[in-house]
Amino acid sequence: MQLFWFIPTHGDGRHLGTTEGARAVTFQYCKQIAQAVDELGFEGVLLPTGKSCEDAWIVASTLVSVTEKLKFLVAVRPGLMQPTTAARMSATLDRFSKGRLLINVVAGGDPVELEGDGLFLSHDDRYALTDEFLTVWRKELAGESVDFEGDYLKVNGGEVLYPPLQKPYPPLYFGGSSEAAMQVAADHVDVYLTWGEPPAQVERKIKQMREAAAKTGRTLRFGIRMHVIVRPTEAEAWQAAEELIAHLDEATIASAQQIMARMDSVGQRRMSELHNGDRSRLEISPNLWAGVGLVRGGAGTALVGDPDQVAARIREYEQLGIETFILSGYPHLEESYRVAELLFPKLGYGPRFGESDRSFISPFGEMIANNKLPEHVVKDKSAVSAQ
Repeated sequence: MQLFWFIPTHGDGRHLGTTEGARAVTFQYCKQIAQAVDELGFEGVLLPTGKSCEDAWIVASTLVSVTEKLKFLVAVRPGLMQPTTAARMSATLDRFSKGRLLINVVAGGDPVELEGDGLFLSHDDRYALTDEFLTVWRKELAGESVDFEGDYLKVNGGEVLYPPLQKPYPPLYFGGSSEAAMQVAADHVDVYLTWGEPPAQVERKIKQMREAAAKTGRTLRFGIRMHVIVRPTEAEAWQAAEELIAHLDEATIASAQQIMARMDSVGQRRMSELHNGDRSRLEISPNLWAGVGLVRGGAGTALVGDPDQVAARIREYEQLGIETFILSGYPHLEESYRVAELLFPKLGYGPRFGESDRSFISPFGEMIANNKLPEHVVKDKSAVSAQ
């Protein structure tokens, strides 16, 4: 199991859809989050991409030097980047980070935003372009000199003179729920990502992707992108979920849903269909809550519950074949600590330190009377809930 976190370069705060409890996402704040999750033992971080985000490549390049082990999942954008240029960028950041770069392939899902970026292609044409892009990108980073002429791209003598550290190239991650997207994944990528749909839907998607990859003689690994709201008790967790959307009014929800409805992303449509903008039907599966998706595009669901419940749901996805969990929570700095302190021990997950290193997860806390380590006491949850 690999646990990733998220760098919120498109905004952060204590409540969704409001300036109440919001905070500025500066370089210093992003650095705080990156250094925190690096120390806590998260495997890596996802950097979002798009109109509403700070540029992911620049953010990653500034955070590499202030972290030690953390991997950075950064997007290449077929149609917005040329494959040879993207290959050189990938090779450089991979070498300079000492092999800590992961690549997220993003074809885009909002035609209005893409037209603003200069890309005027239909949904399926974008994935056909993505197929050509990855064909060139992979060959160049594997050391080949590429001559290629497709329907969308033409390259003569494309090559990367300074190779990446990871061979043959940094691992490719990709998410897409349409048939066109799934074929690209089957042909090219290493890790197929899904958003946090109910387990039965995720199981069907994994089965479909395994069959598609097998036809090309390939195998895939799988990951999931979702939020998490974990608290010492279930009641506290659900209260925190309600507080996250406490400032949303119906007009704000309707406006957000109207924007998302214009998108041609099948995955986004599936996220929206989980709740249809109705805040009265947000628990769509045990401990799986769709409230984030009322106003947030992309990943719109969260696991909500006490540590045992959230860990059980994660294990359920793991049994389906999910290896990488890309998690997040609001605000991202505080929630990274909360997840590490409450959830890591339940999953047997955390940084691996030497015998002499006292910097272990689940900290021992402050010394009692300057002399004695506190003892771990397990409280009866039913008694706590009744208080």
